[in-house]
Amino acid sequence: MPNRPSQTFATHARYLPGWHFFAFPVLGINAIVALVVLVRSPTLATAWAAVVAIALALAIFFSRYMVLVVQDRVIRLEETLRLERLLPERRAEIARLSRNHLVALRFACDDEVPSLMDRILAGEMSSRKEIKRAVKTWRPDYHRA
Repeated sequence: MPNRPSQTFATHARYLPGWHFFAFPVLGINAIVALVVLVRSPTLATAWAAVVAIALALAIFFSRYMVLVVQDRVIRLEETLRLERLLPERRAEIARLSRNHLVALRFACDDEVPSLMDRILAGEMSSRKEIKRAVKTWRPDYHRA
């Protein structure tokens, strides 16, 4: 595996500059500009341009959203299998974990999983952010979309 920087809660977010800082903002701004032009000069052509601009912005947003939903489903499956392997006697409890719990638990090393799971099921933590912050030994995930 190539040398990669270690991941922590503070460094695990992944940004694709072309996506996050160019394509998405440009299409969002284009939709706003098209709406402003439509309001200032309402014609069939400006209305159609606004519809197309909004459709493009929504298409790019939903294309990212759909990828993240599929990624979360795969992570849920992977983590369920991992937890069932680590804690076979706790299958009923594993089934009570939500998708968000499982997505956050993927960063915890095997030794930390039981105590984190206990805290989640006791209601001490519920959000992805809370669970990720509680992880002491980070298990990196370099394959996120």
